[in-house]
Amino acid sequence: MIDFHNKSILITGGTGSFGNQFVRYLTESYSPKKIIIYSRDELKQFEMQQRFSQSCMRYFIGDVRDKERLKTAMKDVDYVVHAAALKQVPAAEYNPNECIKTNINGAQNVIDASIANNVSRVIALSTDKAANPVNLYGATKLASDKLFVAANNISGADGPRFSVVRYGNVVGSRGSVVPHYRKLLQEGEKQLPVTHPEMTRFWITLDEGVKFVVKSFSRMQGGEIFVPKIPSVRITDLVEAMSGSKDFKVIGIRPGEKLHEIMVPEEMAHHTVEFNDHFVIAPAITFFDKTLDYFKNRLDEKGAPAADKFEYHSGTNSQFLTVGELRNLDKATL
Repeated sequence: MIDFHNKSILITGGTGSFGNQFVRYLTESYSPKKIIIYSRDELKQFEMQQRFSQSCMRYFIGDVRDKERLKTAMKDVDYVVHAAALKQVPAAEYNPNECIKTNINGAQNVIDASIANNVSRVIALSTDKAANPVNLYGATKLASDKLFVAANNISGADGPRFSVVRYGNVVGSRGSVVPHYRKLLQEGEKQLPVTHPEMTRFWITLDEGVKFVVKSFSRMQGGEIFVPKIPSVRITDLVEAMSGSKDFKVIGIRPGEKLHEIMVPEEMAHHTVEFNDHFVIAPAITFFDKTLDYFKNRLDEKGAPAADKFEYHSGTNSQFLTVGELRNLDKATL
């Protein structure tokens, strides 16, 4: 396993939900040399400094759209987690150019800055919406995923290694449905809104997401898309778990929204390797290093080819959280 002791780690979009949990995990589990929070909101950075003021912490104001600022921030950095993105589906539909500038151009800037500074390993956070996208947000994240996979050829044999971690809805993250529902219930709402009663989503906690990213740094060879095996949730079960009632009001599907999500599309089944607790989508392109074997990772874990026409789909997932299990989730989250 990679030891982050005395290493420098930079997190783009580091003031978000993932960044806060990732910093908490790093500072409690290791003694990093530097943890650099790179983001554009000085208020969120100020608030984060009140929680994390350790001597290893550094706070850089900057936008992923600014390549030169990224290059400066990444000086002497060992590992990068690219978490910055515009993520709200309806907002992306109405502001497509802004979403493209951050999610695609920003991704390329992170790649270029990482190569310029000879960073060791880079992991980009993706989303289930990047698989068979029907909305602009998902399309930009698919493009970002492709950029990070192909970056391994650009960086060459001695340059940084780039991989992607793709997972579903993060329980309680900023802007997600759980805090929205909680707020409505606190305001006395009797019927929670549901866009469609058949809707399902993949479900992962912040802590699980952070630990999966940390382990992916040790597993990665470069070019993989890591997908954790996680449960699904029916939106109506979430409503019942949070409100205590099966009552809800249907408000209609929002612009660009799907009924179900896919993390491994059927078209990528022949590139997919199944491990004990995760899947790996191997790159469709051939790298300079033709000896890479994605059936065995750097932790010597061995995988097997996914079944023919395999698809990892939130609606047909083999594991769904029950209403009771949802209620038993961390009370701070629900």
